[in-house]
Amino acid sequence: MKILVTGGIGYIGSHTVVELMNLGHIPIIIDNLVNSDIEVLDRIEKITGKRPIFEKVEMCNFDEMHRLFEKYPDIDAVIHFAALLLVEESVEEPLIYYYNNLTSTINLLQCMAEFNINKIVFSSSCTVYGEPDNLPVDEFAPIKPAMSPYGNTKKICEDILTDTVKATDIRCIMLRYFNPIGAHETALIGEFQDGPPHHLIPYITETAFGKREKLRIFGNDYNTPDGTCLRDYIHVVDIAIAHIAAIERMMKNTDKNIEVFNLGTGIGYSVLDMVNAFETATGIKINYEIVPRRAGDVEAVYADTHRANTELNWKAERTLEEMMRSAWKWEKALAGEK
Repeated sequence: MKILVTGGIGYIGSHTVVELMNLGHIPIIIDNLVNSDIEVLDRIEKITGKRPIFEKVEMCNFDEMHRLFEKYPDIDAVIHFAALLLVEESVEEPLIYYYNNLTSTINLLQCMAEFNINKIVFSSSCTVYGEPDNLPVDEFAPIKPAMSPYGNTKKICEDILTDTVKATDIRCIMLRYFNPIGAHETALIGEFQDGPPHHLIPYITETAFGKREKLRIFGNDYNTPDGTCLRDYIHVVDIAIAHIAAIERMMKNTDKNIEVFNLGTGIGYSVLDMVNAFETATGIKINYEIVPRRAGDVEAVYADTHRANTELNWKAERTLEEMMRSAWKWEKALAGEK
């Protein structure tokens, strides 16, 4: 199949492209390279032995998108990753986030409708659940007011997709990720970040490597077993494989026009659990300190994965130790070590 992968040079996108190519599919990557590195194409080629098709496209420019679909009219399905995704930045620059994430999605759907491409997998997020009423959180949990403009763009995009599906023959599967971590086993692709890390695991690995003096843990007085926040961490390759399962489900022509699936392990790990897991996996002690809570942090959220396990026939397979080892291997590879 020919699969259009928007944002396919990014963290989850690049891992999904690798899995698609390993199965013999033909991904067509589009990316504007604002937050990604063209070098990732070389890395994908090293892993798979083939160079993926790549087009530099600004998705907020409808004419550029239209020309892309004119060039590739025989696309079978779309996986839509492309978005700005930094929570704190979205608070500081809300209009940029609303314009980029919503306009790109609208332009994509308009072109899909015009060119009769009717299958899309959307990269959504567990942020839509906010602070859930019950744990584990399932797909029928109420959608809470977003805690950031970034989170709100995911919720609004879900609404746009839902209404579009009602009005057209486009079918959609929305995948709500919990916390993707880790890297490809080759350590050729992973999560590139400029400046301070935006997520816990890069903070842990950079502290272990000596880039940072200590890890700051925001609060140890939450109503959790050890007082630190709980999250559901899942290996990025397991996330990538779920997208292929979603494409395959739509290709079977089920009678479902729109579906939502949680992607997680179903286990809530605390911040201290993650520190201890890294130390166990690598033998390296992490220097950390407890600091006051950070505004906007959800106390605990982890997934009920029953629907994905049974209906997508997908399950997270990689262990927490594998996640940590791959993240550490990636950190060392970034620094030129083996």
